[in-house]
Amino acid sequence: MAWVVWVNLCFASFAISLSPGPGAVSSLASGLRFGFARGYWNAIGLAIGYAAQYVISVIGVGAILATSDLAFNIVKWVGVLYLLYLGYKQYRSPVAIIKIDQNHTEILSRRKLIMQGILVNLTNPKGAVFLIAITPQFLNIHAPLLPQYAIICATLVIADMIVMAGYTGLAARIMKFMRSPHRAAALNKIFGLLFMLAALFMAFMSK
Repeated sequence: MAWVVWVNLCFASFAISLSPGPGAVSSLASGLRFGFARGYWNAIGLAIGYAAQYVISVIGVGAILATSDLAFNIVKWVGVLYLLYLGYKQYRSPVAIIKIDQNHTEILSRRKLIMQGILVNLTNPKGAVFLIAITPQFLNIHAPLLPQYAIICATLVIADMIVMAGYTGLAARIMKFMRSPHRAAALNKIFGLLFMLAALFMAFMSK
């Protein structure tokens, strides 16, 4: 891959990750509830889900989602229901979960945070279709494709991990200033509503 093509890919990768979506909301919510060190495990899950989604797109499943209404809608509504579930959990979180005092903090296992991140990305069919659309723009069909696919995937995932680290860290810093448990609880409800809003947007999206 030519250097100038890769630079353009980097710009595109950061632009994609910075755009508001379920992944950004998930990272913000995790940083708010658990701080950066633990909350970032959710971002690791998002990265794994992102990489898996890219592989799925490359092998052709994304093309099926792009052409089959039934397949697209099945994945879409699974994603909608999962985001609604996350929103409900976030909205209903008691004040104690987001107190600064770590003795009262709900500890979610790293495995559960990773799985949450994976599911958030895998249940977004628009992501797979989108990756199909952008990948050809950075491919040289006269060169071996497998190394190019690997470079594109690695660039997208690393950019996403950097951006999600920013979102997680931002929310964690906000948490430090939320000395009032009631203010913290209100912010938790806001993030719960953001999850539900993301679900609403997904519900009305089409291929």
